[in-house]
Amino acid sequence: MFNGLSVDKQTLAQAWQQALPNFLNTADECTVQSDAKYDDALLIHIANNGRSHYSADFRLQYMDEREVKVELLDVEKGHTAVDEQTEHVQELVEDYVRHIHECAQSLKGLTNQ
Repeated sequence: MFNGLSVDKQTLAQAWQQALPNFLNTADECTVQSDAKYDDALLIHIANNGRSHYSADFRLQYMDEREVKVELLDVEKGHTAVDEQTEHVQELVEDYVRHIHECAQSLKGLTNQ
């Protein structure tokens, strides 16, 4: 059973906030914060400021020092909830999840102490 990371959540959230934009498209912006509901989780909000104006919210939980579980919480377009099952939204979400996993790998030096 995983007993948690050795780094505190605030430091981890700040590291994610600094690193994640490097893995996103230039039209994307993100915010990362600790999850008040779950001790081992972060909340990630990614907004596309390009023509599509989609935004997505994710919960990220560390399964161990290197592996993360990413859960989609919500997708909106212009502040209106959208069907998450459409092909375009699925592709967008898959792309964001891939970028989140790439960022997690880049931070393994921080989380694997």
